[in-house]
Amino acid sequence: MTTSQEELLPGTRRALLHRIAVAQSEGRSPSLVAAVVRDGRAVWHGARSSVDGQAPDENVQYRIGSITKTFTAVLVLRLRDEGLLGLGDRLEKHLPGTGAGEATIAELLAHTSGLAAESPAPWWERSPGALRPELEDVLGERPFLHPAGRRFHYSNPGYTLLGALVEKLRGASWEEVLRREVLEPLGLGRTSAQPSAPHAGGWAVHPWADVLLPEPAEDLGRMAPAGQLWSTTGDLARFAVFLAQGDDRVLRAETVREMRVPAAPPEAADVADRVTYGLGLQIQHRDGRMLVGHSGSLPGFLANLTISVADGLAAVVLANCTSGPQLAAVGADLVRIVAEAEPRIPEPWRPLAEVDASVLELAGQWYWGTYAFALRLTGEGGVTLEPLSGRGRGSRFRADGNGTWTGLEGYYAGEVLRPVRRPDGSVSHLDLGSFVFTRQPYEESAEVPGGVDPEGWRGIG
Repeated sequence: MTTSQEELLPGTRRALLHRIAVAQSEGRSPSLVAAVVRDGRAVWHGARSSVDGQAPDENVQYRIGSITKTFTAVLVLRLRDEGLLGLGDRLEKHLPGTGAGEATIAELLAHTSGLAAESPAPWWERSPGALRPELEDVLGERPFLHPAGRRFHYSNPGYTLLGALVEKLRGASWEEVLRREVLEPLGLGRTSAQPSAPHAGGWAVHPWADVLLPEPAEDLGRMAPAGQLWSTTGDLARFAVFLAQGDDRVLRAETVREMRVPAAPPEAADVADRVTYGLGLQIQHRDGRMLVGHSGSLPGFLANLTISVADGLAAVVLANCTSGPQLAAVGADLVRIVAEAEPRIPEPWRPLAEVDASVLELAGQWYWGTYAFALRLTGEGGVTLEPLSGRGRGSRFRADGNGTWTGLEGYYAGEVLRPVRRPDGSVSHLDLGSFVFTRQPYEESAEVPGGVDPEGWRGIG
């Protein structure tokens, strides 16, 4: 019997079910649902316990809390890609009079603006949104607790400001813009600002007894861009595919890659878990892989979205309890289980269809001073430059279309690599952000800054 490559093996499915069963039982959640995505499609759905007497499927809504922030970040980045704002712009330029206008758009997206974590009392997650109709009510008299741009400090009011920015530049409500520009194009028909049946009810579980207390499901009003949304494992699985691959109808692949770049070092409390933050996405290194996504919580609900782009995997986990199961750990485990049990099968190697001779002659060994590097050609005209020792600075480079390449990662991200040719057309050296790479260590005929001693290499007698 053969198994489709799109299906998970029975042993993998049982391991996934066991993991969420343990999470639901030990975390004492009234219900817990999960999904796994592989290579662009959902390949597994699991549920424990029930909602309204039925096992919840991929269409049952749960509140997703701060995963809403990732949706809001997508709207802001759409504005940037359209040229309506710059990430370095101060908020005051586009949304004057807030009292927090000195923060930049990028700082708000990355939680480095210095704004307080929460709005002033009353507790906004359990208060009707009508109590906070104005931005001043959300920010309070002392909105900034830290110098802007100096440290990561998670801020719910910061995303309220970003939602107001979207409304100002689009001339429509945050909810309407989200539906029109993200939910409808991506086919997320079960994601909404208000619950739509079938949906789970939110519960508090007594810490010392197996009894429940219903939690209120408040409309968050002005705070909605920070945590209002309801969604399903089915919709969040599709959203995970978008965050991994991009979709030109919403954000191109280059922009979603930008969201996954850490914008600030982790706080001391997060160093052990190596948790950082990009532009609307949490970033964590766990089990030897980089995981991106977001967690969420509101009274009565917990949520987690975890993506491993390198493995082509994502996991969604939702529960209807205020506290209990550690869903970030569950999501990471679901990804690890599939990645280890069924490693991604690499695409078959194929030779390039064609190659530019002027690029091919650059392939091979180069030296930065005495450090040995190898330049290799990749698909779509790109190259890699990596240290031969396996240690040191290396990067992939994207072809610019004019005989140069731009670095995509690490120290050389954004730096331009260009070959420098002599009058006869031969290659003298490579220039990478002013660093000179030569065919031989300190090659005498190349333009090495500072020159090369005319006596050449020697021993010491």
